[in-house]
Amino acid sequence: MATEKTASEAGLSEREIQIVDLVASGLTNHEIASQLEISKRTVDNHISNILTKTSTDNRVSLVRWALQWGKVCLDKVNCCTLPNNSAIAE
Repeated sequence: MATEKTASEAGLSEREIQIVDLVASGLTNHEIASQLEISKRTVDNHISNILTKTSTDNRVSLVRWALQWGKVCLDKVNCCTLPNNSAIAE
């Protein structure tokens, strides 16, 4: 397995980050293509480029990478929201 790159080393474009988020949501390449109104082949190419840039081997390791570097938020996990100070005082 290749060594994964940090978020800054990967240098993903805004579109690539958008696709990573959709992959993390569990969408297939066909579903991503439909949602973004682009061809499935374009999605395939984006995902191939993303895997190369992040040095990940598959969709699971890509989602793990995205969670590790704060590129996606799943079910209120890894969303970087801070608690309200007044709630802490109570």
